[in-house]
Amino acid sequence: MAAVPPGSETGAATLLAGEARATRARLIPPILLGLGIAACGVAQAFLIARLLAMLLGHGAAGWPDLAAAAVLALLMAALGIAQERTQQAAGEEAKARLRDRLFARLLAAGPADERAVGEKSALVVERVEAMEGYFARWIPAAMLAVLAPLLVAGVAAAADPLSGLILLGAGLLVPIAQAVSGIGAGLASRRQFAALQRLSGRFLDRMRGLPILVLHNQQDAEAGRLGAAAEELRARTMRVLRLAFVATGAMELIVGIALASLAYRHGHLVSGTHPAPVEALFCLLLVPVFFVPLRAFAGAYHEQLAARGAAADLAPLLAAPEPEGLLLEEVPPKVTVTFHEVRLTYDASRPPALDGLSFRVLPGETLLLTGPSGSGKTSVLRLLMGFRRPDGGRIAINGHDVTLLRPAELRRLSSYVGQRAHIFRATIRENIRFARPDADDAAVEAAARAAQVSDFAADLPQGLDTLVGDGGFGLSGGQAQRVAVARAFLRDSPLVLLDEPTSHLDPGTEAAVLDALRRLCVGRTAIVATHARAARGYFGRTLDLGAMGASADRMAGN
Repeated sequence: MAAVPPGSETGAATLLAGEARATRARLIPPILLGLGIAACGVAQAFLIARLLAMLLGHGAAGWPDLAAAAVLALLMAALGIAQERTQQAAGEEAKARLRDRLFARLLAAGPADERAVGEKSALVVERVEAMEGYFARWIPAAMLAVLAPLLVAGVAAAADPLSGLILLGAGLLVPIAQAVSGIGAGLASRRQFAALQRLSGRFLDRMRGLPILVLHNQQDAEAGRLGAAAEELRARTMRVLRLAFVATGAMELIVGIALASLAYRHGHLVSGTHPAPVEALFCLLLVPVFFVPLRAFAGAYHEQLAARGAAADLAPLLAAPEPEGLLLEEVPPKVTVTFHEVRLTYDASRPPALDGLSFRVLPGETLLLTGPSGSGKTSVLRLLMGFRRPDGGRIAINGHDVTLLRPAELRRLSSYVGQRAHIFRATIRENIRFARPDADDAAVEAAARAAQVSDFAADLPQGLDTLVGDGGFGLSGGQAQRVAVARAFLRDSPLVLLDEPTSHLDPGTEAAVLDALRRLCVGRTAIVATHARAARGYFGRTLDLGAMGASADRMAGN
């Protein structure tokens, strides 16, 4: 298990404090309702004390006291239901806000975020779920653990000062016991979440690659590795539960000490010589009322530890600075792309991906980027989509430096078709409309015709409304690529970026896709990264990045 990174605790505390401030309005009602429950519990304890004293031959309580106690019980139940609902609403609001922020950061980072899909899923699902208890239960419980016991101890002190001091002293022991048990619980909780993240991430990744595992006869071996990860999670979880049981045992011990002390204090009740039997019974009956909010505090304490562990993982992503830059007033109808002496390095220990690259692409022109793998073709596209910033040189669109724009604004300018189109589980029509959700059916159908999607959709049971599975299940590779091209037609942006759009396609399908792409590029500024020789017959001038790199190497050698 890797050590907790320095500063992660500070980042987690900052994140939790910020979210607590944002959820403050939602947290006030459950706290007030909890105080109302405590007040009803005190009143009910007094009525029951009068009834018990009457049974012991003291006082004159009757049916009205019993009826009032029953009404208070119903009121407490109603307040408890209302409190649970308000707490749940606070937790759901906090989770929704966190997920929105996480999605925004992950989408803004795009390919620059090198986490595996399973790890990203674990962050957005398991980690955010672990935060719910902090806002829904821990914060209200922590406030009520201070306010409600003070209320109950104050009432007990009014009836018998020493009884009030006994309750107050017992209450002070609870956070001490929780802190002692929490020394190891915090680390155990973080390790449990790390094991859960590894298991869930690995499981999701392997499910996505299940056909490959079966094809290579590795399903049994991978099942064994998943079993080992699950066993690690089980061991971590059991350790957290053991520590939780220790904390619960400490709480019960404190309750027993408080009850025994008050029983000793009011022992004269047994002999019937107590001077104030109603007050004595009242103080004894206040013990469960006093410890109800403290039990809730103890129960939520471990949720707070789990939330801190989750927040330590979320904080680095959420604490990253917001993307800065200018916003476009509108998308220009035509763009000119200029690279001047652009340099880009991913790793200082390796040669630069781009080293002094210069070119210009005018409106209506298509530039074909060729060269071996690693020559920088995809890097050019990443720079134009705002997923990377150049280390040197200048990239301009219509003469304006792109580094002055917010990265998301660059993506407004472009349509992108990659090596493999990602098709969602939805209809073909919905998959095309994904590029522009506000597009009407006529625009979607026009894009489908332009990309030749209608040609194969006509043979499907429901045409464009045919449902396809995750990853394009039910479509061939060429059909999925044509859906991606249809998205680009529907998006109708002035800049077209194509990254190996015909790789893995047979010659016949490649020709059909290239023909659709050629029509897409007409009248637009287009940059195509490809190895395909066939593409040279469909597009304009070619820039061989491999030859540029070799020329630079020869010049350096001379």
